Amino acid sequence: MYRHIGVPVDLAHRDKLDKALRTACSLSATFEARISLVGVTAPAPGSAAHNPAEFADRLDELAGELAEYCGHPVAALTEVIGDPAADLDRALDKRFHALGVDLVVMASHVPGFREYIFHSNAGFLASHSDLSVFVVRD
Repeated sequence: MYRHIGVPVDLAHRDKLDKALRTACSLSATFEARISLVGVTAPAPGSAAHNPAEFADRLDELAGELAEYCGHPVAALTEVIGDPAADLDRALDKRFHALGVDLVVMASHVPGFREYIFHSNAGFLASHSDLSVFVVRD
């Protein structure tokens, strides 16, 4: 049914990803699908890393940990964009399409006041992409 699972990764909130990562791994085993982690960062220093190379190294480490848990390889791809706050959703959608992903497994949090004013990233992808999106609440 699914051949390629994409998982957006926000390394600044690594502690909130475990449930989504385990879900992706379980779905991967069920459908014999490969997994690609996609992390988006800016060229400037951020809370997750000082530069894109350090960000990519940390994403690779996470992919290695998940591969060990899943028992098969997990790809890690870093997307560097000028303004992740403004362009994150479109960058993820574009990258997942380029990779040929047919299911996105995405971590989310319980909606709060902010989501009544601004969209959530998971909500945007689920509403605006033609990809299947599995939203996993923390």
